[in-house]
Formats: sequence, structure tokens, C-alpha cells
Amino acid sequence: MNVHQPNDLSAFWMPFTANRQFKSAPRMFVSAEGMHYRTQDGREVLDGTAGLWCCNAGHKRPKIVEAVQSQVAELDYAPAFQMGHPKAFELANRLIQMAPEHMGHVFYTNSGSESVETALKIALAYHRARGEGQRTRLIGRERGYHGVNFGGISVGGIVNNRRTFGTLPGVDHLPHTHLKENGFSRGQPEHGAHLADELERICALHGPETIAAVIVEPMAGSTGVLLPPKGYLERLREITSKHGILLIFDEVITGFGRLGASFAAEYFGVKPDLMVTAKGLTNGVIPMGAVFTTPEIHDAFMHGPEHLIELFHGYTYSGNPIAAAAGLATLETYREEGLFERAAELAPYWEDMLHGLRDLPHVIDIRNMGLIGAIELEPIEGAPTQRAFQAFLRAFDEGLLIRTTGDIIAMSPPLIIEKSHIDRIGEVLRGVLRDLD
Repeated sequence: MNVHQPNDLSAFWMPFTANRQFKSAPRMFVSAEGMHYRTQDGREVLDGTAGLWCCNAGHKRPKIVEAVQSQVAELDYAPAFQMGHPKAFELANRLIQMAPEHMGHVFYTNSGSESVETALKIALAYHRARGEGQRTRLIGRERGYHGVNFGGISVGGIVNNRRTFGTLPGVDHLPHTHLKENGFSRGQPEHGAHLADELERICALHGPETIAAVIVEPMAGSTGVLLPPKGYLERLREITSKHGILLIFDEVITGFGRLGASFAAEYFGVKPDLMVTAKGLTNGVIPMGAVFTTPEIHDAFMHGPEHLIELFHGYTYSGNPIAAAAGLATLETYREEGLFERAAELAPYWEDMLHGLRDLPHVIDIRNMGLIGAIELEPIEGAPTQRAFQAFLRAFDEGLLIRTTGDIIAMSPPLIIEKSHIDRIGEVLRGVLRDLD
């Protein structure tokens, strides 16, 4: 059976995809190595998005491949309930060593969506364990993305996710941080720290004693690279601490070197109570996520008879042996090759390339941070998203993978990128954007 040439595409209902458009003109990857994918028809495509924000170390990395192959031959699966295996504990220790120093424990999941649900449940259960069970309200942010499970779409701020499926009660939202006066920002914008003060208004409306947690992406990626204004995250931390509210950072995208630091919490110097991670944890090779918590949160559950389960939550595949092996090899690859430091060093060159495109037709904003960038395009009247999707298709034809969200082109290349790759991305984008309708 030649899986490179499927004869029927109808059975697979593809996620977040225009299925009819795709199946009329499929775009198939059949292999990948380093910075490139290879298509079904033999073309090389430069990966400008690290897969889906996840392949931070690039593709087909030897240490990760070997770790997965060895592990599946040694121990393919071990139950995570009332049992364990060494690599899950070893990986947790490695993660805590690289995390901000106030973090002390890791709870494993299988995706960013599951990590969000886990963090929200831990927050609710933590307050109940402390005798503050009235803290049930959760606060998210407009244009936030926290995965696709019901908790995530409820605290998230993506309209189509919310109106299509409905949301959970007891949720409110802060305003997003994307202000027109911050157009073409290089790094953190100057204006908008005051937007964090909306949390005080929400506290006054509902009563701060009813709020369990605030969850935000330090930098909102999936809705178009929305950057935190200077002082904004610090102010959120100040207000949540004042009112006894937990602060959750969704670091599914920003974790593992994307900003040139291990985590955004380190990059911005702000200490959340919980951190949500996935994607770069295993370089996208095997699904895995992890929620980081402080010792204070963990220890609030460690009471009562020792034979009883402390937290009624978990997944069949939590800490899966193959995922743990991939995670360990991924962290080793990051460390040995200095990829986080590399991202920090290349960030200015990346920034200059992006902002060098501001003179092109239909470009209304460019923004960047670390090895992340966004080019916002003026929508076609009456046809929102069409212009950016047209750019996506043309870039693919020219051998470059980009991602679009609305009329925004978002990019997050693997951290192994060279300056020559950055130049190539700029060259392709200039040609694509110059010729857009």
C-alpha cells in the first residue's frame, strides 16, 4: 500500500481546515528534515511555522528519533494511575530544573487543550481544598486561544469557537491588548498597560472572592501575535496577588525557546502560579503537555489519609513512556545546541526582515517578538480572510509554509533557522505580497 498516494480523501474529516478546498487540490507532505518539508510531488518547502508552532528543534532530529525508536522497543506503555515508569519522573525533574525557580511540580497531559483544562481544574480544586470553594469564576481574555475543549473555548476569546459550541457559565473576559497606536511595534508595545486594570472592574462587578483564576497567553499567538504592552503582565500579577486570584500563563506557544528564553515567564520576569505547556515539549513528535504548579498549590492537596487519591483528574496517556523519552531527547537537543540562546541572537535579524516588508501593498501592521512574527493585511471588502489565504497558497507554491489566522500571516520558524533561511522567507513574502489582489 502506497500511503504517499491515497486514492480517497473523503474519510478523513480534517481539523481547522477548509476540507472541500483542500481535497480539490491537496497539499501533502511526505517527509521532513531540518528546516524543510518534502511534498508528494518532490518539492522542498521551507518550514516558516515550526509545523504548527511545535517543531522548535526542526525535523527528523537524530537524538529524538533514536529515543523514540529505543523506547517503543523497551516499554511501549505503562499505566499512569497508581503506577509509574522512570522516564516520566526524570522528565519532570528536568522540566522543573529549567522552569522559573518558584515552580515545583508537573502534571502531564497530551496536548495544549488538555493542559488548559487541567490548569483550570487544578485552580478550582485548589481554592476548594483551602476552604474557598466559592471561588468558581474564571477570567480569560478577548482574542485569547486556549485550545478547543469546553473550558478552553469558554475562557478563550475566539468568536467562532464560542458561538458554534456554546460556553461554560461563570466566565468573564479582559479586553485584548491589540491597540492601533502600537502599529508596527518592534517587540513589546509602549501603550496599553492600563488594560490590565480592567481586572479591577471585573473584580468589583463579581466580587474578587468569587474569582478562582485569570488565564492569559503572555503573547497571544494563534489569533495573530498580539503582544503584551510594557508593564501589562506585571500589573496583572499585582492585581491577582492582591485579591488571592491565581494567575495562569498559557505557554503552549511561548514555552521552550520561542522568545529566546525557556519560558515567557522568564522572558518577562513575571511569576504565574501555573504554566500551561505542550507543543515544543516533545518537538511535536509525540503528543504531550505539562502543567507546572508551585509547591504551594501542589501541597494544598497533600492532606488526609495517604492511601486516598488527592486529585481526581488525569489521562490514560499522562506521562506516556514514548512521549517522556521524546521529551527528554528534545530538552537535550535544545541544551546541546543552545537553541534558546540562538533564538535570542537571531531575533533582531528576524525583526529587521519582517519590518522590511512594511512598504508592500495591503500591509497594515507588522509585529514581532523573539522568533515570532505577524504581518497583518487589509481585508478584501466583503471577503474577510481571503487575502491572507491567497498569500498562504501562493507562498506554498513558492516553497514556503506560513500560517494564516483571519487576515494575518503568522510565522514561527524552527529555532535552528539560519540567516539564509530568514532571507529566503523575506524574499518569498515580498514576491507574494507584492502581487496580491
